[in-house]
Amino acid sequence: MPAAAQPSAHPTAAPDKGPVGWDIYRRLDRLPELTTGVRTSQFSSSDRTGGNTDWWSNPNQCLRLIDTGAEPVRFDSTTSPRLRTRATQCVVAEHSGPGEVDAIWFTWAGGNVAGVGNITITLDGRQIMHAPLQDVVNGKLGAPFVYPLVANADQSSGGVYIAVPMPFTSHMLITTDSSSFYYHVTYRTFADASAVSTFDPSDRATDVLALLRAAGTRDPKPPLPAATTSTTAVGLAPGATQTIGTARGPGELTAVRLRLPQAHHVLPRTVTDDGRAFGKGGSSTFTVKIDPNNNGVVLTRRVDPGIANQVATVSVDSTVVASWAANGVSAAELAQRAGRAHWPAAIAPAAPVTGDWAEQSVRLPASVTAGRSQITIKNTFASFDGGFTEFHYRVDSVVKGTSRPTDEVDVGNAADETAHAYLIAGQTWSGVRTHQEPLSAAQLADLHTAQQLLQGVRLRIRVDGQTMVDSPVGEFFGSGFGVQPVASLMFGMDVRPGGWYSAWWPMPYLRGATVTLFNGSSIAMSGAQAQVSQAPDARLAAELAAGRIGYFRTSSHAGSTTPKRDWPYLTATGTGKFVGDTVDMQGPVARDHLEGDERVYTDGSQSPQIHGTGTEDYYESGWYFNRGTYNTPLHGNTAHLTPPTGCAANTDCTSAFRLWLAEAVPFHNTITFGIEHGPVDDVSADYSSTAYWYGRTQATAR
Repeated sequence: MPAAAQPSAHPTAAPDKGPVGWDIYRRLDRLPELTTGVRTSQFSSSDRTGGNTDWWSNPNQCLRLIDTGAEPVRFDSTTSPRLRTRATQCVVAEHSGPGEVDAIWFTWAGGNVAGVGNITITLDGRQIMHAPLQDVVNGKLGAPFVYPLVANADQSSGGVYIAVPMPFTSHMLITTDSSSFYYHVTYRTFADASAVSTFDPSDRATDVLALLRAAGTRDPKPPLPAATTSTTAVGLAPGATQTIGTARGPGELTAVRLRLPQAHHVLPRTVTDDGRAFGKGGSSTFTVKIDPNNNGVVLTRRVDPGIANQVATVSVDSTVVASWAANGVSAAELAQRAGRAHWPAAIAPAAPVTGDWAEQSVRLPASVTAGRSQITIKNTFASFDGGFTEFHYRVDSVVKGTSRPTDEVDVGNAADETAHAYLIAGQTWSGVRTHQEPLSAAQLADLHTAQQLLQGVRLRIRVDGQTMVDSPVGEFFGSGFGVQPVASLMFGMDVRPGGWYSAWWPMPYLRGATVTLFNGSSIAMSGAQAQVSQAPDARLAAELAAGRIGYFRTSSHAGSTTPKRDWPYLTATGTGKFVGDTVDMQGPVARDHLEGDERVYTDGSQSPQIHGTGTEDYYESGWYFNRGTYNTPLHGNTAHLTPPTGCAANTDCTSAFRLWLAEAVPFHNTITFGIEHGPVDDVSADYSSTAYWYGRTQATAR
């Protein structure tokens, strides 16, 4: 049934497990319900020793192996990490009892998961999926397994996911052909199977897909009768507060919107390239064309400056003639030396060309290039801090003192590699990197103005006499580092001129609600507008009084990380459920703070029921968001700034969000939902985060 046709009445009995399956998205008006007998847990490849080896690399790490009988299962020290036979399955998730699979995520090889082979999902004894994982996330199975309920690494910036809610009544089993990957499976378990039906893959859920594809553009909840919207002009001096909406209950706030014309969208141009890397004992060779009339050749490589100390020797037809050095000379010195024809063979000048991308050049002497139309180049490992990376080579032949391009090699492009007989030995990595071009002075000024408003202006909502929301408007609507496109199911930022920032969380109240804006920035706000939508609903009085639904709340805070302590998204007592978060992270340019895993503890547990594999993995991406910024209805990387594009010197700025709607984490006494900063909470950074949750102060369990 389409979402718009669903009734909007709240339940009159205890909500128990709440919506199940597709009803999660068809009945988003039921988000405030507090569940009973429900637990959210996760299987993942997290390092069981507490370190940072958060991937599986051999069959011994499978939960168990299933031998289908095609041949005996045998593993020894020489066996590849892949299973010896495709008839042997690696169990990655299994549960007996009723529940629901809500989020499946993988990554490997920079986001290419073809090596994982088939993924098989069996629910209640019925095989509902058996197909190559890469085909599944590419959408080849058809609805409901199409975007945005599934996505590949290009769509989710380095990770792949399946977000189809799949209920089961008695048993769940997920297996793969391979045992080498990063992964997590997030699922809910229920106390009983009442109102639970086994997932039916033939239900194409076209109404849910349409709802998700409209994310960020409209209220996804079923409409409430008698809803009204008020619009208020906003002008706020620094330090001032203005009321933008009031309501008397019982009822519900259904939307809060804001328009900030002083905050402009600033978009840096990005350059994405695929490449490879080799390590100790490794090398690469390729053949290129040159002008036979040359008196020397200049070879230039694109460099990922995030990998330091990349040193390799350069040979032409087995003769070592130059080296790629860890540190080069300036662009100005490079130009002077080129003009004087002074090209020391052992120096590789380094000059930034497109923001965080850099270039290095070496001169290949005429003694090995003159009179020839083709040469074979070999780069051989010398030293590195993380791999000698290769993305693109340009070849310029120097004829009578003038350089002209004669060839180029696009590493990572299969056709171009074949055309240049490219070979790599000792490969340690293949994948993509995305870097940005610098912003102009005017763009940086606009960006800094927007950041002051997004981080300094706070939305405050008091409900029934208590402050439930006190959050910076940037984070509340999805991005605090700049006005960036945000298109989540429950909130969005329209970056077009005159566009609105919108949030559609259902916010029930018993007696009344007051919505205000506080200007904590140093900029006087002018020309802004705010909208608040509300609807009366007498039935909410009984639901709130009985504790069957919770108040909508946010938990926002900012500061520096603490060594050996997770950054807390939410620490709360009482009864409630965690339904999402946004975060702005500023850390080292190497981005190694993103190695941190999420860890979730509820109701006094001393071990996490959810333990992830990395920060970008938590946001369903991979490899430090290697395809750049993006949005899906349920998660996204909304902003990425570097020093040339608005982040402070020597730091990296990243904004991200994730909604936990199907897999909302319930608690009945306490919750601690945090994330590491660095491999073992050992990288200093500055974080600012907002958690979205529903709850009440009374605990319902001891």
